[in-house]
Amino acid sequence: MIRVEDLHKHFGGFRAVDGASLEIKTGSITGLIGPNGAGKSTLFNVIAGVLEPTSGRVFMDGADITGLPPHTLFHRGLLRTFQLAHEFASMTVRENLMMVPGNQAGESLLNTWFARGRIRSEERALRARADEVLDFLTIDHLADERAGNLSGGQKKLLELGRTMMVDAKVVFLDEVGAGVNRTLLGTIADAIQRLNRERGYTFCVIEHDMDFIARLCDPVIVMAEGKVLAEGSADQIMQNEAVIEAYLGTGLKNKEMLGA
Repeated sequence: MIRVEDLHKHFGGFRAVDGASLEIKTGSITGLIGPNGAGKSTLFNVIAGVLEPTSGRVFMDGADITGLPPHTLFHRGLLRTFQLAHEFASMTVRENLMMVPGNQAGESLLNTWFARGRIRSEERALRARADEVLDFLTIDHLADERAGNLSGGQKKLLELGRTMMVDAKVVFLDEVGAGVNRTLLGTIADAIQRLNRERGYTFCVIEHDMDFIARLCDPVIVMAEGKVLAEGSADQIMQNEAVIEAYLGTGLKNKEMLGA
């Protein structure tokens, strides 16, 4: 699905991504972990077209997508969420979802005059699709709530819901668990697993919560200092001395802490 080859992203003399190569296989839920400053979010931003790479290539389904802008990648089915949710706070949860698909008939001034029936029909279809998404995510009771009033975890579910309003192929989730209580985190994990299993979504997940990563992800890729340090199952990663050193700097004696 996604292949990254010798990717570099430098900011002046700082090498945020420094020769990273990795593969995200179709149908997988791949975890991406590493200490703060490892280059994980920068890597996401380069893959998703938010940042231009200094050098290296990114491929999707064998096609070179290096440097393509986010809106082009969006239409190819590559979506990325952020650590902080980007909801339209004054709009309802349902309206936030209905805004996602592009090229809607109502966006044209001429259509507002001459194609009102088409606009109404499209809006009914979008509303029905949004309600289906909300039901899938078990937040249908929040459909008419202003998005700005949602909790952090509910906003993360709304972000996930946006990916369901288009034909997503691969979704990059950046710290989906940050600031989310354990109950809602479980709901988010369930939704990711169902989307993967029932709808064929491929995911790559940045997350610091190792319980969350162990529950969802195989394989797990570890970054440190802009490079790929290790790859394997969650169990293998938690037994890897180099990974433990990168996270804790204290070696094997703290292995149990990594799995705690």
